[in-house]
Amino acid sequence: MKNAFLILLLLCFLTGCNHQKPTHQETVTAYYNAFDSGDYTAIRALIHDTLTVTAGDYVTPYTHESFYTFFKWDSIFKTSYTIVELEEKSDHIMATVASKSLRYAFLKNNPLTCRFTITFNSGKISRIESGECPGADWSIWEKERDSLVGWIKKNHPDLDGFIYDMTMDGAIHYLKAIELYKMDKTVFQQPQIH
Repeated sequence: MKNAFLILLLLCFLTGCNHQKPTHQETVTAYYNAFDSGDYTAIRALIHDTLTVTAGDYVTPYTHESFYTFFKWDSIFKTSYTIVELEEKSDHIMATVASKSLRYAFLKNNPLTCRFTITFNSGKISRIESGECPGADWSIWEKERDSLVGWIKKNHPDLDGFIYDMTMDGAIHYLKAIELYKMDKTVFQQPQIH
């Protein structure tokens, strides 16, 4: 009886230690859910020590610390993420993700739906490569962005450069620039009483 108890205890211990690693699809889902809920601790556990994000010609390598800076920047815009589709390939995931944010709303591309190729190293996300964004209207995006940047440069030079500042303060300045710009346009569009 004593031996049976020890064998049962040993089996329970061994099966308890044999937890399965999450699939790539589960990792990607958990990543976007953590972004959506503002849980950087969960994101950090899902990304490799270095994470490379590419968008067009821009390649940005991140450490956990520098990605946290990006995470804080993104969170200021109250970005939400919805996975539209996940497709598992042999060594990567093709993800279609719809994002909504205050910034995208101002740039008149809200939601912004894009495709990403996500690759892994040791079961963790190591590279996110932006693909096409079907339905995005980049000409409207550029027009709105350039109008805001030009207006801020002329009317609030203290905020100039916000567009390139990918820190939390830069995002706060970006939202302040949008707010000032909209207030000016609202005042300008109101009928004048004589």
